[in-house]
Amino acid sequence: MEPATRPTLNPAGAGGLLLGTTAAGIGLGTLIGWAAGSAGYGLLGGAIAGVPGGVFAVYKRYQDVFR
Repeated sequence: MEPATRPTLNPAGAGGLLLGTTAAGIGLGTLIGWAAGSAGYGLLGGAIAGVPGGVFAVYKRYQDVFR
């Protein structure tokens, strides 16, 4: 029997997922901040929440590669 092939990491896909998730967090934060009266603070909050969210999304997508 041959061993199962190990999944590989697609760097372009991981980078795109990270960028897209981070941008979505920043956009959502900016919209919430704009509605609350300060788009700048919303953008900052979205960036602070979006980066770890993007890292988590990449980890969940490629979790078999990291094991």
